[in-house]
Amino acid sequence: MNEKTRYSEEELQEFKQIILQKLEKARKDYELLKNTITLGDGNDTQDTSPTFKVLEEGAAVLSKEEAGKLAQRQQKFIQHLQAALVRIENKTYGICRETGQLIPKERLRAVPHATLSIDAKRNQK
Repeated sequence: MNEKTRYSEEELQEFKQIILQKLEKARKDYELLKNTITLGDGNDTQDTSPTFKVLEEGAAVLSKEEAGKLAQRQQKFIQHLQAALVRIENKTYGICRETGQLIPKERLRAVPHATLSIDAKRNQK
């Protein structure tokens, strides 16, 4: 029996739809995080009493830092999804970069930007 070396055009289109959906959601989440960082939603400490203002500003700095880290992670996730779309166009999507074998569909459905099979990922540690 011939072992499959790449996914069919239909399978690639299925993965492309999954990635596009995740990309749309990721971009929306990234915009929300950016708005949190820049206080684009208008929620700030201008209308609070001076007693709580110092505490709220401290919390706001902390949450801005957290939002900044989350935004960076989200941006990286978006880049990984975009790279996966390029691999689909190049017909190299779903091929493990360590073993050269196909990454199982179940893994790609769960982690559509994966470039390693589970075995290769385990061996990396």
